[in-house]
Amino acid sequence: MRKRHTSVVILGAGQAGFQAADSLRERDFEGRIILVGDEPGLPYQRPPLSKAALLTAIGADMSTPFRPAAYFTKHEIDLKYGTAARIDRDRRAVVLESGERLEFDYLILALGARNRILTLPGADLAGVQQLRTLDDAECIRSALETATQVVAVGAGFIGMEIAAAATKLGKQTSVIDPLDRPMARSLSRPTSHHFARLHTERGTLLHFGEQCSSFLGRESVEGVEFVNGESVAADLVIVGVGVEPRTELAEAAGLAVDNGVEVDVYLRTSDPAIFAIGDCARFPTGNGRDRVRIESVQNATDQARFVAAHIMGAATEYAAVPWFWSQQFDSKLQIAGLSTGSDVELVLGDQTSSAFSVLRFRDSELTCVESVNKPADHITARRILGHPRGLPLDVARQGNFDLKSYAQNMVPA
Repeated sequence: MRKRHTSVVILGAGQAGFQAADSLRERDFEGRIILVGDEPGLPYQRPPLSKAALLTAIGADMSTPFRPAAYFTKHEIDLKYGTAARIDRDRRAVVLESGERLEFDYLILALGARNRILTLPGADLAGVQQLRTLDDAECIRSALETATQVVAVGAGFIGMEIAAAATKLGKQTSVIDPLDRPMARSLSRPTSHHFARLHTERGTLLHFGEQCSSFLGRESVEGVEFVNGESVAADLVIVGVGVEPRTELAEAAGLAVDNGVEVDVYLRTSDPAIFAIGDCARFPTGNGRDRVRIESVQNATDQARFVAAHIMGAATEYAAVPWFWSQQFDSKLQIAGLSTGSDVELVLGDQTSSAFSVLRFRDSELTCVESVNKPADHITARRILGHPRGLPLDVARQGNFDLKSYAQNMVPA
């Protein structure tokens, strides 16, 4: 089904926004597409910014554009640099801060998220950085050239990936987090402990169960002080304490908001002409038990493709299996599914080795699989989690259970 003389405005030119525009054209959408980004230049990929990009030589281009400029011209995607001031739902228009009005038949909110800020004494010192944009990554990479003592505040994925990069560069690197292990909000204990051991073996100093109270120094940062009065020296600090969804535009427009822009099974907001996707969207999961907001490339990409299909006439409900990944030193972590509410964990393989998987269950049903250096397990897990049969706990507990064999015997959905 082709849509003619229809205008789609997409706010946000990150992974979700770009993919929505690209997918509409792939499906032969013939209307106008306006893609609005609040960073100048071409839309680019963000995942490399906390990984390989920090290890590239000074002077090298860190950006990884989704497509060259010619692509946007060829496919008639109107790429605009600007910031939306408000959404005029009555007149179906977005008003930019410049005063320009962009009329739409459909509006896609791909607004992403912003970093949470630590408002501690010394947070404005030179050398206290955060990572979200290409400019941020370039500042951190430049600082890593001369820094000798690096501290990552926050042991989430970003903090641990940055710590891995700094350690590989030979810096004395410390990680500080109030929880008892790395990536504790997302990972099982076996997987979390693997990465703690990996970092420790490489020389990263891990300070868990510690809360920061201030950043020390006069003009530039010289250290980080804990609540208990102890401190660690630092000439570069990267703060990574999570993000919050950018929902102000949606809320001001009267759309439902609750830790993200609320959407239904078709990713529509409370206004059926307006969709929300990616980091800013909070949506119902396939099992109907939870509403979640997911910060991942896969989620952004899948939701963008889904909305493009919906605009072109598809009527299915969104039910993609979420998956995530992280690379730290020589360990690649891949996660399929969601660990929310998991109450049982089963380890496949030797968790003291460099390759194993952890099956996580909720109410005796498989909901998540974490795989360390086991890409075949990851692919198999995604297939099982996307199948109506799933994997019951009692089956996985059988002594001869094999993940690949189980998947091969499943009747195609």
